[in-house]
Amino acid sequence: MPNGAQALMKTLVDAGIEVCFSNPGTSEMHFVAALDNEPKMRAVLALFEGVATGAADGYARMADKPAATLLHLGCGLGNGLANLHNARKGKVPIVNIVGDHATYHVKYNAQLQSDIETVARNVSPGFVRTSQTTEQLCQDAAEAIAAAKGLPGQVATLILPADVSWGEGGVPCAPLPEPELIAADDATVQAVAEAVRSDKKTAILLGGRALREPSLMAAARIAAHSGVKLFAETFPTRIERGVGLPPVERIAYLAELATLQLSEYDNLILVDAKPPVSFFAYPGKPSDLVPEHCTLYTLSTPEQDALSSLTKLADVLGAASAEPELQKPARPSRPRGKLTAEKVCKALGHMMPENSIIVDEAITSGLMLNAMTAGAPRHDIITLTGGAIGQGLPSATGAAIACPDRPVYALIGDGTAMYTIQALWTMAREQLNVTSIIFNNASYSILNVELERVGAEEAGDKAKSQLDISGPVTHFAQLAQSMGVHGIRVHTTEELLKAMEYAQNTPGPHLIEAIVPESLNGVKRKVLPWLLRSLPSLPRPVTKALKQKIAP
Repeated sequence: MPNGAQALMKTLVDAGIEVCFSNPGTSEMHFVAALDNEPKMRAVLALFEGVATGAADGYARMADKPAATLLHLGCGLGNGLANLHNARKGKVPIVNIVGDHATYHVKYNAQLQSDIETVARNVSPGFVRTSQTTEQLCQDAAEAIAAAKGLPGQVATLILPADVSWGEGGVPCAPLPEPELIAADDATVQAVAEAVRSDKKTAILLGGRALREPSLMAAARIAAHSGVKLFAETFPTRIERGVGLPPVERIAYLAELATLQLSEYDNLILVDAKPPVSFFAYPGKPSDLVPEHCTLYTLSTPEQDALSSLTKLADVLGAASAEPELQKPARPSRPRGKLTAEKVCKALGHMMPENSIIVDEAITSGLMLNAMTAGAPRHDIITLTGGAIGQGLPSATGAAIACPDRPVYALIGDGTAMYTIQALWTMAREQLNVTSIIFNNASYSILNVELERVGAEEAGDKAKSQLDISGPVTHFAQLAQSMGVHGIRVHTTEELLKAMEYAQNTPGPHLIEAIVPESLNGVKRKVLPWLLRSLPSLPRPVTKALKQKIAP
């Protein structure tokens, strides 16, 4: 009979899990050894646990099924926690396997002993389990897989003690039946339909899986038939967009602009989305962004099937055959002149191939990304669902493994890049077709913006130094080259275009370090809080124009 690790490996692959992103230690050695006997499992090594967890997140978003992680004890789980947080917020399925000391060794409180279950519950509130016996291990694993895959999708953490892993008598477990997808009930659909038919101005907020093509098309038919507005959540787990797909306006990150977007609507219908709230609390400003006069409706919760719910609503409204509005081709022109963050986004919109995957962690440098890529060929965008920076490079790694025939572009801020820069090594080791574009403005620009918005006292030299990464300036191209990735630093628009053309025509990973000024520099940063405070008193056409200028 196989040992526990071998039986676990069989259980994983039989359930369709084909990739394990790992950073193992001593307690996981029997699992590592079991990899040799399972050709269906691809093992991808990460030099940091945050890369392994972020890659598992990006993989699942694009593959529509979970990968496994392999982490070393509570400390390894802790190192990977931030990107598991992003996965939890994005409702992304991951089977998170964390090694532990042998069950009989726990009482000795060795140096690496910790309370793994308590740590895991932060990111796996729906499923945390420590397998106590080799005989029970695979049943535990099958239940973890089922929990991860079921709607709405979650991180399921299975803790694997070393003796349970090496113990003899493991029995592989067949996959558990997948639960039936449930649509919104008839009463809910009728209530939402009445809201749509009313003379009140209505918008639909799409999130989660509702931002995939089938659901987008159903929502767009409703919008075309009934005149409702379509919004997308601020940070989508994955949104399909570009030519031939319905254009959807994302809710703005800045609370003042989001309030402006929603203020004219009397009804807001949620589809696999939560009511929009401010990213942070700000003195004197509301946290709930839904206007007081606006009535909330929920068509489908994250636990329900968005597509079948939207289809039922379209049928009730008589919108099933309506002609949806679709995005027409509209690439931006080839950028010229001084290199800026906006021109980097423009270059991507001008050049990116069909079926590209964009991983957006550009922070302030990516303010124009949506506008510049809206009319580009069809593509997917992955965003920072949980706000814990350091997701971009690992997520691009996982996305490239999930979709090896699709080009991946990772747009990354310089501050966030340093959180998980080790992902470049994995990209090189696996020879992944990822082009990472690092916006090097030598600043934590978003934090400088927030310093102004929260109304903190005038910042002195000591405070400003905590938001300044200009001394020394990181040389990302050299870092990339040291880890086996082709890296180049560009200072001009012409150099950027040449580097992007080279990356498109040369297989393997590339890093383009774009030296750009801050998108929100000193003057703009000073004016922005005043401008945002002034929005309620300005005429509506002016506020709409300002919103398009600040965050299109």
